[in-house]
Amino acid sequence: MTTAVAAPFRFFALQVVRTRRLGPSLVRVTFGGDDLRNFSSDGRDQSLSLFLPHPGQSEPAVPYELGDGWWQAWRELPDDVRAVMRSYTLRALRRDPDEIDIDFVLHTPAGPASRWAAEAAAGDRVVLLGPAVADNRAIRFRPPADTDLMLIWGDETAVPAVSAILESLPAGARARVWLEVRDAGDIQDLATGADAEITWLVRDAGGVEGSPMALDALRTDRFPPAERPYAWIAGESGSVKQLRRQLVREHGIDRRRVTFVGYWRQGLSEEQLREQE
Repeated sequence: MTTAVAAPFRFFALQVVRTRRLGPSLVRVTFGGDDLRNFSSDGRDQSLSLFLPHPGQSEPAVPYELGDGWWQAWRELPDDVRAVMRSYTLRALRRDPDEIDIDFVLHTPAGPASRWAAEAAAGDRVVLLGPAVADNRAIRFRPPADTDLMLIWGDETAVPAVSAILESLPAGARARVWLEVRDAGDIQDLATGADAEITWLVRDAGGVEGSPMALDALRTDRFPPAERPYAWIAGESGSVKQLRRQLVREHGIDRRRVTFVGYWRQGLSEEQLREQE
C-alpha cells in the first residue's frame, strides 16, 4: 500500500533485491516492490528518507497509515521500537522490473544504518519516503540555464549524488569535479557525456572529512575560464560551509549560484541533528 503524505512525496514499502560491494567503504543496495510503480524522479541529487528496522524486527515501525499524523506518532514510539530514519540520495531508478539503488557508506564503528547495510540480504523489508513527482523540491542540483561551467565537490556521502548528476549532464557541458574518499579502493569509474575533469582525493588514515584537504585542492587548482559558473557542494556540514565561503570570497563566484548541502555533521548523529532543527 502506498500512502500519501505531503504531495509530491509518498511512502513506499520495499524489500532488498540484492547487494553489491563497491569498495571498502561503500555498498550498493537494490530495492524492489510493487509500490515503485508510483515512484518518480528526475534523478540528479534526489534526496530520500529511508526507514530501517532495529535488529530482531521483521520490518521498520513507521505509522504511515496515519497519513499526515505519522510524524508525531513515529516520534512518540519507544527508542528501541521506532524505525531508524536516515537521509540518502537516489543512485538509480530502473523499470521492468521496478528497482532503485541506494549506496551506503560503511563506518567503523558502525552506526545503525551502516550496520544494517553491511548485513542486508534479499527479502529484508524497509520503508521509503520518496517522490511521486519527477521534479520535486528534494532535488537541489539546479544550475541556471546560462551556466558555462559547473564546479562540483562532495565527500563519500555525496558520491552517489555526484555520480547521478554527472550521468544527467548533456554532452559538451563543462564540469570540474572533486570527490573525497577515505580509501583508494572507493574510487569508481563515473559515466558522463559531459566534458568533465574529475579529481579523486584520498584522505590519509585518520584524516578529517572535507577540510583542509578539499580547501587546499580548490585553492591551488586552476579553474577553467568561465563567465557564469555554478557550484554544487555537499557532504560534511562544516566543510561545506567552509568551501562555500572559499568559492565566494576567493574565487568570486556569485553566492546565489552556489548550492551547498550538509549531508551530515562531524560528531553528531542524524537523531541529534534533527533535535536541533
